[in-house]
Amino acid sequence: MDIEVENGVRIFVHDLNPDEGSRPVLFIHGWPVNHKMFEYQFNVLPHYGYRCLGLDVRGFGRSDKPWHGYSYDRLADDLYMVLETMALQDVTLIGFSIGGAIAIRYMARHHGRRIARLALVSAAAPVFTKRPDYPYGLPVDQVNTLIRQTYKDRPQMLADFGRMFFNRSSSCPFSDWFHTLGLEASSHATIAAATSLRNEDLRADLPWIRVPTAIFHGLHDQIVPFPSAQALQRGIAGSCLYPFSNSGHGVIIDEMDSFNAALLGFLS
Repeated sequence: MDIEVENGVRIFVHDLNPDEGSRPVLFIHGWPVNHKMFEYQFNVLPHYGYRCLGLDVRGFGRSDKPWHGYSYDRLADDLYMVLETMALQDVTLIGFSIGGAIAIRYMARHHGRRIARLALVSAAAPVFTKRPDYPYGLPVDQVNTLIRQTYKDRPQMLADFGRMFFNRSSSCPFSDWFHTLGLEASSHATIAAATSLRNEDLRADLPWIRVPTAIFHGLHDQIVPFPSAQALQRGIAGSCLYPFSNSGHGVIIDEMDSFNAALLGFLS
């Protein structure tokens, strides 16, 4: 379904198993792909009575692709409009990578309205890039290189980034499929969202998270280093950290069965 979040901008939400009594779980994807990345969670959770909602961030997937609106504040406001329009209650919010950053900003900016639990998966938080007072993220120059590559050869950028994503070998058809998810985004949204990743800082947002929170993160993550997950755990009171010893950034694929089992344990 499409939900208008501001004049002329509609957000696509995939709604699977919306039966009465099913428990809502809303997924926010990572950069630079879309909700289809959660295919192997959507195949499992409905069997356990969960309603799976996959949101395409503006500029990505089947959502509208306006020129503007890629700050964390605006993306959190889009999420607010989706939750309000659909009148969802007691939602488990799952944010992957930049989706985790958007989820954190939502919890602070909108006081966690309608959210019962929060799962942060390979979250690009609390800061994505290295700072004088934050040593764990990617170098700013590396993100600038991704942006420059997107301006000049986006397919090659996506291929290079895809090779950093996982900690296991994938079949060529799987790699091709994952690559197409990035191509479904607009180029300008890919650049603008990467700019937000580079510039934004969520450290002041963390104390506003006051729901049960799980942090799922691969020890071999080359995009958001594991110490960032440890920093998240320190910053979110009462949160639990689930490390995955054989995973990179794409923990939902690298250790699919173990991740799904851990997620179901948290949901229940």
